[in-house]
Amino acid sequence: MKQFADEAIIEVTSGKGGNGCVSFRREKYVPMGGPNGGDGGKGGDVVFCVKRNVKTLANIRFKRFFKAKNGGDGMGWNKYGKDGEDIVIAVPPGTAIRDAETKELIREFTTESEDERFVFLKGGNGGWGNVHFKSSTNQAPRTANKGQPGEYRKLLLELSIMADIGLVGFPNAGKSSLLDAFTNARPKIAPYPFTTKIPNLGVLHAADEQDVIIADIPGIIEGASEGAGLGIRFLKHISRTQGLLFMIDCSDENCLSAYKTLCSELEGFSKDLLSKPHIVLCNKIDIEGAGENAEKIAAEIQKTEPETKVIPVSVAAHLGMNDVRLAILDLFNKVNETEKKAEKAEKSTENKKSSFLESRSVDEFMEEQVPGSEK
Repeated sequence: MKQFADEAIIEVTSGKGGNGCVSFRREKYVPMGGPNGGDGGKGGDVVFCVKRNVKTLANIRFKRFFKAKNGGDGMGWNKYGKDGEDIVIAVPPGTAIRDAETKELIREFTTESEDERFVFLKGGNGGWGNVHFKSSTNQAPRTANKGQPGEYRKLLLELSIMADIGLVGFPNAGKSSLLDAFTNARPKIAPYPFTTKIPNLGVLHAADEQDVIIADIPGIIEGASEGAGLGIRFLKHISRTQGLLFMIDCSDENCLSAYKTLCSELEGFSKDLLSKPHIVLCNKIDIEGAGENAEKIAAEIQKTEPETKVIPVSVAAHLGMNDVRLAILDLFNKVNETEKKAEKAEKSTENKKSSFLESRSVDEFMEEQVPGSEK
């Protein structure tokens, strides 16, 4: 992906309706020719649709102006004008449409399939031709309607990558190496900070043919929630994930405080991020002294978060990788089960509300009363 864009400001305009026509029949041997002006065509709509093979907003950002075709004008002999063509804007899954000025959310594309279309702005209707205005008292009307104008809006498109698990960590913690080892993604890997400059997605294939999508974002640094570094710009890409995977470089001198710093930066960006279920990976334990640091980090986390799983691992030396894989799949399955239970509970509550009166029945001990009979 040479160019990555997760925000775009665009201007969209629906098509104007065609004008109605003023026309009269003029035929040889037809002395009483009447009006025959046709209607104008409808203007094109502004339509959004989801395309799974589109991964960025780069093409939309550089085009910027999107205008549907205007409807054709009506013509004589009751010929209607041609309808204007719609302008269809393809966006990647996870795109949110907002008003550019008020930031009001208009639509979020998270569950739509590729065949679904969202008509955002409708084109103007075509004007009536003079054939619609004839009457017994006005047999030669010279009146026709103009087509209705199209609509205009300025929009802000924001992309949040759709993933199941998000990788969080400082630069050079080993996130891209983990993504490379577990998935079919091939992110750039180098021994210097901020090697990852754009989000990367990879698919972890499970044994039961269930895929887990993992997102790797650029490394977070202290002060990221206030705008420092690259991480703050891309934190929104893990806002829709079901769980998080913290990666800590245990060979770093500040590794003991790394987890608290990462948590505070996530909380500064959004408290919802920190409430997600997560796993902590203590990476690079093959380096001298890193194993002891991993034990200290695990002990410290267990004091405040006994339910959080902490796994010592070395991505480069392939140590503990199977434990990480099983932990990711377990986290993914638990979250899915919780969501399914919540959906079932919600549906059962709705069914109980709707069937309350339907479940009422006559008690067996009550005598049947026939209209007109004595009590």
